[in-house]
Amino acid sequence: MGQGSAMNLDAAPRVLVVDDDPALAEVVARYLRREGFEVDYAPDGDIGLKRALDTLPDLVVLDLMMPGMDGFEVCRRLRAATGIPVVMLTALGEENDRITGLDLGADDYVTKPFSPRELAARVRAVLRRAAASSGPAELLTGGGLEVDTVAHEVRRAGLPLTLTTKEFDLLVSFLTNPGRAFRREELLESVWGWSIGDTSTVTVHVRRLREKIEDDPSAPTHLKTVRGVGYRWEA
Repeated sequence: MGQGSAMNLDAAPRVLVVDDDPALAEVVARYLRREGFEVDYAPDGDIGLKRALDTLPDLVVLDLMMPGMDGFEVCRRLRAATGIPVVMLTALGEENDRITGLDLGADDYVTKPFSPRELAARVRAVLRRAAASSGPAELLTGGGLEVDTVAHEVRRAGLPLTLTTKEFDLLVSFLTNPGRAFRREELLESVWGWSIGDTSTVTVHVRRLREKIEDDPSAPTHLKTVRGVGYRWEA
């Protein structure tokens, strides 16, 4: 996994808005600036990806449905190169589309139509979580895994393992609390920052995480299901 930008907490957070709707982007940019953010704008996915990699903003607000390179592909390429937080904008109502965006590494999503105030609140929350996770170097181990929480690197049996942002955050939650049974609602709030939401998001991400870390995902030996509760990590 690549590295993201190092956010200067004394400066105004820098947000890149990537959206092919200039009127909507202007409204979003104007509100975010009023809330104290520095805002840059890109009119499509190709320009947005290049600008994000060139300038390394603190956060990217990314529309999903754009001509040319869509938001899914922009997020996929961003995640291959950087850990910059991403908040997706989508008019799609399908749960699978939201889960796909989150599974690609998006940190949150806002469904259109939305209020600029709601978006600003989501942006602040994602930036707070990103800042809180940038603590001192720590190496976590368990189940044949080595996890560097600062470099965001995972090795299994000594070999690099590629995880999405949410898969990584889930794994860290389990490894730092071995033996503890987590409710899905707890994981939804601690990893996604949602006090209310669809817990099937957690179920899907746990399944995909098992596919990467378990010898037999259908009969996991480490990431166990606790019936009627949620999940527990057993070393």
